[in-house]
Amino acid sequence: MKWAGMYLVGFIILVGGVLAALWKLGILANIGTTWTVIGVIILIGLGVMISVSNSGTKENIQIDRK
Repeated sequence: MKWAGMYLVGFIILVGGVLAALWKLGILANIGTTWTVIGVIILIGLGVMISVSNSGTKENIQIDRK
């Protein structure tokens, strides 16, 4: 598994843990389902963007033209 995939899996586990903690504290009951789903989608999108930007080395490809 590539590092970007590992990062994304770890980030999803982190978001799941935060959601479980908020649910246990009763905060999610006050927020509502719609805003919770919107927040989760935003967090997963941020995780994808961060994992892709931090994955691999950035190299320039040089093309020899004749």
